[in-house]
Amino acid sequence: MHQHVEWDEPGSASVAEYFKNDPDHQAPDPGDIISARYQGAMVRIKVEAYREDDAVSIGEVAAIIDANGGRHKTHGELEVGHIVRVPDDKSAMATAPKED
Repeated sequence: MHQHVEWDEPGSASVAEYFKNDPDHQAPDPGDIISARYQGAMVRIKVEAYREDDAVSIGEVAAIIDANGGRHKTHGELEVGHIVRVPDDKSAMATAPKED
């Protein structure tokens, strides 16, 4: 069973919006890493499956990274290792850590 997550809106970093006019863009494959935002943190997910009928990636949380680039095992109710679902419209471009 997967952990229910209320993903943050990706805003201008939306993968779906970025590729909406690119017919060659492919859905994630098993083993791919995708990103989504959760309570201000960047979450990396290793895709295990993709459901085309509802445009959702299912995978394991591989990393939780704060805005300064710090890595965490937990954030809110989310933990590294949780299985989550990420709708395409919540997937976000990975962002680099902020420089001081």
